Amino acid sequence: MQNPATARPAVSPQDEDARLFAEMYRPLRRFAAVVGPIEVEPDDLLQEAVVRVLRRGHLSELNNPAAYLRRTMVNLASNHRRHFAVHRRALEQLKAGETTTRDDYPSDLAELGRLAPSDRAALYLSDVEGYRFAEIAGMLGCSEAAARKRALRARHRLVEALAEEVAND
Repeated sequence: MQNPATARPAVSPQDEDARLFAEMYRPLRRFAAVVGPIEVEPDDLLQEAVVRVLRRGHLSELNNPAAYLRRTMVNLASNHRRHFAVHRRALEQLKAGETTTRDDYPSDLAELGRLAPSDRAALYLSDVEGYRFAEIAGMLGCSEAAARKRALRARHRLVEALAEEVAND
């Protein structure tokens, strides 16, 4: 029998999930800002990922909840990207007859928005967060070689876009 003075009160799975989420929130929110489409707020993408994961069980039951949430956000970002692309094409068709033009808001991040969410994620996790490609592969649900290729491809596309921008100026 345990000594009541040394016994710890049992922590509920909900309390453990809240503690885990509080620890992971800041890096996951930064990740959501990188991989999510510009039309979706990072907090909304993160919240949607957490809700989907919690429907299946508790965060504390997962081996690596941060990696699982990252993978979920990449999948959701891909879904949002397809959804918004359909809407953009529909709007372009509706506005095809109009002669007014819309000025795009200039942004240094515009080139990043053109990359696929999985490519952005691989680039961010390797170059900003400093993860090894084996870890990135686990987070993105691909092989280590595929994660390395995604990051390399994203870097090349960014270099090409920036070189093209400089050449046009």
